Amino acid sequence: MELCSATDLAPLLVGLTNSTAAAEYLCGSFGTVTNKFTDVGFAIDTTYLLFSAYLVFAMQLGFAMLCAGSVRAKNTMNIMLTNVLDAAAGGLFYYLFGFAFAFGTPSNGFIGKHFFGLKEIPAAGGFDYGYFLYQWAFAIAAAGITSGSIAERTQFVAYLIYSAFLTGFVYPVVSHWFWSVDGWASPSRTDGNLLFGSGVIDFAGSGVVHMVGGIAGLWGALIEGPRIGRFDHTGRAVALKGHSASLVVLGTFLLWFGWYGFNPGSFATILKTYGESGSYYGQWSAIGRTAVTTTLAGCTAALTTLFGKRLLVGHWNVTDVCNGLLGGFAAITAGCSVVEPWAAIICGFVASGVLIGCNKLAEKFKYDDPLEAAQLHGGCGTWGIIFTALFAKNEYVAQIYNGGVVGRPYGLFMGGGGKLLAAHLVQILVIAGWVSATMGPLFLILNKLKLLRISSEDEMQGMDVTRHGGFAYVYHDDDDSLPKHGFQLRKVEPSGTPNSNSAAPVV
Repeated sequence: MELCSATDLAPLLVGLTNSTAAAEYLCGSFGTVTNKFTDVGFAIDTTYLLFSAYLVFAMQLGFAMLCAGSVRAKNTMNIMLTNVLDAAAGGLFYYLFGFAFAFGTPSNGFIGKHFFGLKEIPAAGGFDYGYFLYQWAFAIAAAGITSGSIAERTQFVAYLIYSAFLTGFVYPVVSHWFWSVDGWASPSRTDGNLLFGSGVIDFAGSGVVHMVGGIAGLWGALIEGPRIGRFDHTGRAVALKGHSASLVVLGTFLLWFGWYGFNPGSFATILKTYGESGSYYGQWSAIGRTAVTTTLAGCTAALTTLFGKRLLVGHWNVTDVCNGLLGGFAAITAGCSVVEPWAAIICGFVASGVLIGCNKLAEKFKYDDPLEAAQLHGGCGTWGIIFTALFAKNEYVAQIYNGGVVGRPYGLFMGGGGKLLAAHLVQILVIAGWVSATMGPLFLILNKLKLLRISSEDEMQGMDVTRHGGFAYVYHDDDDSLPKHGFQLRKVEPSGTPNSNSAAPVV
């Protein structure tokens, strides 16, 4: 619609010598000002998206610190290098193929088919470079989750292959299904043909990111088998604790900080009103609410895990609390934008129980995941998908997904019926099936070609010295003849054992 017409304005300026010229000048000036405001709006939204992308990318540092602290000292350099590899290899393959498979529109419901190598980007009314950067940060987060499950026993070439395949194909296809305007289960389909009349509300990726990374890691760890010494000859679990709780806590806080780009940033824009212009309430308020629900879910899960583990094992464990916190974040990620803050507390409480229960099952079935990644991201992510289908609020669903028009299915416990829950159960099944059908065979092939697991000798000695040219830390045992410098790390034997006073190698 034309905002200013010189033809309509000229009759109102009949007292002027040349009313037509005056009308054209005024409309031209008005159009210039309007265009400037439009430019400012695009600039604000792009700046917000880029800032969110930087926060999500900073989560890679959090993953690196968390992984490093959760493994033994002899494998620190290896796990740090794999985190760098996830970002580097993921960046290249997501640029070449991944973004096109995920968001290459127009396309079919299964996979995108445009924008390979970012061709035709930026596009008018479409995507800009900032959106690619944001989505790349999500893709490498999924790969980072998987690396934690197979830590301390995986060949470096396997990391390179699985990371490229996951970020370049497996993850993009899933994100196309649920986030692209053409995806068969997307709540934003442009043709209006929505799954169960709703589509899947996985706002920031409890399923798309966390379930994908967790299930991929599950298959990798199952096919590789547990680390040497994780279970004794009777089948009893033996704790192979990480070497640095300090790094675990540092990584957790960095991930917490980055989650404010992960969840609130998924709005992609901030300069949008809900209803009449000039109101205090708009997308900026929804973004604030999303940050609050994210915070409350994580905090609740952390405290629930703290006391739950205290009752189960008899002591306060900072690593368990950090994992509980992250489990709450993984769960709230799907519904963070469409639930009330009080519901986020329920989400975090249940997420803690899901994590503890999954860890018990993993121990029972002799499944070894050094970072509890499959349990945390896969288990809590699955709960987050179900939680959203139960507690999504009608008003928020309408604002974010339906232009403010009430009428879509919403949470079952909020009076919205079971259609959203049905769509979300379908999401759980198809993600589990797709990732299993793609990543499972990949890990099996790598294992068959002897490219997956390192030798038992290398595993016992540690990959830092056997594969990466030296240790991440300067340390020595008591019986070393090397000069005393740096700091010492050594195994502490229980008192009363025959070797309690003798030095032992670092494990």
